[in-house]
Amino acid sequence: MSKASRAAKVVPKVNLGNVIRTIIRAGQAVPGPPLGPVLGQRGIPIAQFCKDFNERTKDIKDGIPLPTRIILQGNRTYELQINKPTATYFLLSAAGIEKGATNPGHEVAGMVTLKHLYEIALVKSQDPSFVLHDTTLENVVKSLMGTARSLGIKVVRDLDAEEYAVFLREREERLAAEAEAREAELAAAGKKK
Repeated sequence: MSKASRAAKVVPKVNLGNVIRTIIRAGQAVPGPPLGPVLGQRGIPIAQFCKDFNERTKDIKDGIPLPTRIILQGNRTYELQINKPTATYFLLSAAGIEKGATNPGHEVAGMVTLKHLYEIALVKSQDPSFVLHDTTLENVVKSLMGTARSLGIKVVRDLDAEEYAVFLREREERLAAEAEAREAELAAAGKKK
């Protein structure tokens, strides 16, 4: 008998845990990867879960990322806890952009006002993670400011709509020019081979 086979007999079966934390888009739970295999390993009926999740999120706009906790019981049943959308989603929506900065700290992808942050903080302060730690609204705003900074979103006191529209247009033009330069560089590198 080899050492590997003896070690395999000695190693106990690993308990995968009874809580699955994931982010699922509202109304878009499907039995395929990445959700299906995770639930299947734990014996949860995947089709029933997707039907249940999509039914519970039918009133929410499709595609919004929702942090979800799936608490597993021993008899192939589960309890579903659906939280508020992620802070990243709220900040990107408030800034009117689809993606954050590729180089945060050195480039500004968008801007939000303190009023935006306050309103997002009012919603996010109801999240279990903030409620559990009895986090003040001021600390929730500070947390959101850190998230905004990591996304390359600048927090300002006031924001003029016309100036911001010009800023976003210039940013789109700059990103398009950078993409063209990258494609030209790749094409030149491909011709050298």
